[in-house]
Amino acid sequence: MGSSDRQAKDVRKRRVFYIPGYDPIHPRRYRELYRKEGAEQAAISGYELTLAPKRGDGPYGWHVQAEVGGATVNTDVEVMVWSDIVRNSMSNTILATYGQLLRTAWAYIGSGALWRLMKLRKGPVIAALYPVGMLLLQLALALGLGHLAGLVLQVLAGLAPLPGDGGPQSGVRVVMENAVYLVALVGVALAVLRWFKARDNKLFAYYLMHDYAYSARWKGATPPELQARMNAFRARIASALQQGDLDEVLVVGHSSGAHLGVMVLADLIRAGELPDDGPALGFLSLGQVVPMVSFLPDAWQLRRDLAYLSRSDRLTWVDVTAPGDGCAFALCDPVAVSGVSPHDKRWPLVFSAAFSQTLGPQRWRALKRRYFRLHFQYLCAFDRPKDYDYFLITAGPLRLSRRYAGRPASKSRIERAVSKYTSVAA
Repeated sequence: MGSSDRQAKDVRKRRVFYIPGYDPIHPRRYRELYRKEGAEQAAISGYELTLAPKRGDGPYGWHVQAEVGGATVNTDVEVMVWSDIVRNSMSNTILATYGQLLRTAWAYIGSGALWRLMKLRKGPVIAALYPVGMLLLQLALALGLGHLAGLVLQVLAGLAPLPGDGGPQSGVRVVMENAVYLVALVGVALAVLRWFKARDNKLFAYYLMHDYAYSARWKGATPPELQARMNAFRARIASALQQGDLDEVLVVGHSSGAHLGVMVLADLIRAGELPDDGPALGFLSLGQVVPMVSFLPDAWQLRRDLAYLSRSDRLTWVDVTAPGDGCAFALCDPVAVSGVSPHDKRWPLVFSAAFSQTLGPQRWRALKRRYFRLHFQYLCAFDRPKDYDYFLITAGPLRLSRRYAGRPASKSRIERAVSKYTSVAA
């Protein structure tokens, strides 16, 4: 049988479960991204992708039909929605956000996790420090402008002593002077802080602060509402694995969604919910930030699941990052750096999407300073794709295990144990 015949008979029908990162946006964003970028990648690479509405009931998703090398593949993509949990965690006042700043800084600095993270990649650590610096800068500007406004208002009200006025001031005058100053200080400072918050869709300071604070609040433990949602994800995936007509079930976790995927799949396999004669199970982690959680003292559940999944022969786990993505722990083996590698470790296969090589010069120049956009490049089209093509992986005729069979890991990956905390039990 020729290679084209083997490829054509590998996958005809697939289910994809996409777990987003910490994102408050409606999941339709991911459908539109898939539609736009998939059409561009198909035109570049010479295959066909057609999107249609989701078939059947259940959470948000879409249907994809691909024509690749004479093979027709039907894929149903489902978004594992937790954006409502994200939105609820972000519904904080300005004052509460600054309280989060202090608690989060202490969680990472006091535990020693920040110094350990800096030994891996500077990019994601800078990204973690960015909201702290930006929020403190906003506060300093707000207080500075409020101070100036208070002084000006005192002069305009005739309360501040003028040059050469050395006479004693009455108690009433002092009280009025301080009251005017404080009202102006607080009023202007709040107005400035609200102005900055209203423009956070461009600055991302509040958004990132809420993101890091969500895990730091629990010191790496899983919040109850998130555990309940992950249990629901697991039930959806387990149900799909019982479908007799599927060739592959593929779970994709992006950014924070990567460590959610680890925990969901570890629980699923541990509970015996993966049938022996069912479809192949694949796990694709993209732009992962696992160490931001696994390095915290109470992240024993995540560390336990990393170790468990890394030695499982029931799935294929591929981890793709890129040094050009300053928001991810690029080429850091999430199991190894967390200090929980078992002696019989099999996964993940770690390699780079190599943005500087797979994006054309013009596109790379346009994107290399757009750090948050680059963090989503894994879900987008590449001008010169090598062996990473998101749309062929999720909609093409090869299952994940066959696509990367024999593919070596990147030589520059980081596999040394760095985390201070390595316990896998409470």
